[in-house]
Amino acid sequence: MMKPLSPDEARAIKSALVQRLQSADVPYPRFNKVDKRLSAYIRDCIKKPDGHNLYELLSVEQFIRKAGHYVLRDEKVRHFITFYENIRLPSAEGMVRFPLTPVQVFQFTNIFWFYHDDGERRLVREVLLFVPRKYSKTTSIATLAVYDLLYGDANAESYVGSNSYQQSQVCFGVISKILKALDPSFRRFKINREQVFNRMPGKMSISRCLASAADRLDGLNASLVIIDEYAQAESDALKSVLTSSMGARKNPLTFVITTASDKVDTPFTEMLDAYKAILRGEVENDSIFAHIFEPDAWDEEGDPQTWRKVQPHLGITVRPEYYQAEYDKAQLTAGEMKTFRNKLLNIFARDERDQWIPREDIERAFCSVPLELLRGSKAMCAVDLSVRDDFSALTFLIYTPSRVPEGRTSVCPFHAITHYFFPRGQLDRHVNRELYRRWAEEGYLTFCEGDSIDYPLIVNTILIQPLATLKIGYDPYKALEFTNLLRSTPGVGKANLEAIPQTNGSFNTAVDSFELALSRQQVTFDPNPITAYCFANAVIDEDRLENRKPVKAIPSDKIDGAITCLMGFWLFNHFKASV
Repeated sequence: MMKPLSPDEARAIKSALVQRLQSADVPYPRFNKVDKRLSAYIRDCIKKPDGHNLYELLSVEQFIRKAGHYVLRDEKVRHFITFYENIRLPSAEGMVRFPLTPVQVFQFTNIFWFYHDDGERRLVREVLLFVPRKYSKTTSIATLAVYDLLYGDANAESYVGSNSYQQSQVCFGVISKILKALDPSFRRFKINREQVFNRMPGKMSISRCLASAADRLDGLNASLVIIDEYAQAESDALKSVLTSSMGARKNPLTFVITTASDKVDTPFTEMLDAYKAILRGEVENDSIFAHIFEPDAWDEEGDPQTWRKVQPHLGITVRPEYYQAEYDKAQLTAGEMKTFRNKLLNIFARDERDQWIPREDIERAFCSVPLELLRGSKAMCAVDLSVRDDFSALTFLIYTPSRVPEGRTSVCPFHAITHYFFPRGQLDRHVNRELYRRWAEEGYLTFCEGDSIDYPLIVNTILIQPLATLKIGYDPYKALEFTNLLRSTPGVGKANLEAIPQTNGSFNTAVDSFELALSRQQVTFDPNPITAYCFANAVIDEDRLENRKPVKAIPSDKIDGAITCLMGFWLFNHFKASV
């Protein structure tokens, strides 16, 4: 995999590109003759470049240049658009007709519009659509296969290859449904488990979804090759076998459509690097059209603007709240975050799962401090709430600037005391029930009566501490009942409460502050094995901007005590003037 552009390099290229596009003489009237949606898409890219990534804009620039250099056949584009918008496609509401979106019109125009000087040989022979999940990939694949079956060469052969039999069958199922809607009596088409035959007079065309290995394929004469989810492929053998069979075709087309994966050194990543080089103008090859949807190098992954940039069908085939829900879920574990980055941000990300802070490092910082000795000390309170089957953790991060713990010679200003709560009614069916019982018996874990967390008990635990609590920080997710209880408590007002965003960007400085304090022996912990357990379960997740946050390695792990400790540092970092 080639070294990616640095954010500064990418910014500079994009800035120069935007200037070129905005000063270019764009032939919108000519584009309108093909389809007004084509002009609409290109105009939006040029007028609102911040909503489109570098490589998407480079595709637009390439398109404008090609429009001035090649034979343009409007009727070919219009024919495909008419075909697409008149067939019925499977949906949650049944078989329905869908209009093409402006971005789809741009994509299919790139494929069908440009011809060499003879007007017969199509320019574009290889296509890459690098798109996130929920883009309607399967629909694009199926409609192209059906179009080739109906309107391609008399002996057209279209093949859809993927990494699994299940994926192939998803595609083939859509193809079958389209054809069944066109020919309910099966007089024009023969459909078997993996292949469709065209029975119309003068036609010998077929469409086939492949589920076999590359070494079992021979005698092919492909006119259309579609490779689905190529980012998952460990080998290019299937693609090579299929494309090498296209030599006799006048207008062959290889169509790769995929979403990113956690595999970062594969035939696809090599292909993606090469196609990006073409778009940047470092290599000349007009037979390739690549449309790439990914964040720019400086985009924050939790920003809805980034989601809109990556997902051109946001609000069309996928609801905006779906992205928000998936991002919120991704904050819970390293695995969920990897999936969000791969599938919805369309970036290559792996789950490294390296332990963050070993249990022993926390245990070495255990220190018993009588609470009475801390009376009146400034403190931040941080709460990580659950509802039923998880811990709730409450941490007091106490600041005493001149404290020298017994047995030490240097000042250690921070001390963390964490309380843990769990509903007794959930204990018998919990996988860690024996461990939790032992912790409760030893006084480290407080059981709440009933099947859910007792929020008033947590509120009371906060109020009875003899500390000068400056702020109470909380995760805003599912915290309404808790914050309402505090707001209704005399002496606790809105100004005392602080919602702490649970994003990598928010936690980054807190992680840095904590790591520095721990390495310098400037933080101690009330001796509680649950705290060491929580830190030992945490792995560090790092986003594309190198912001770091601890997450669970696996969903069943508990890291609540580590999170609340960091939330305490976050509160101090945002309250320095009061310390």
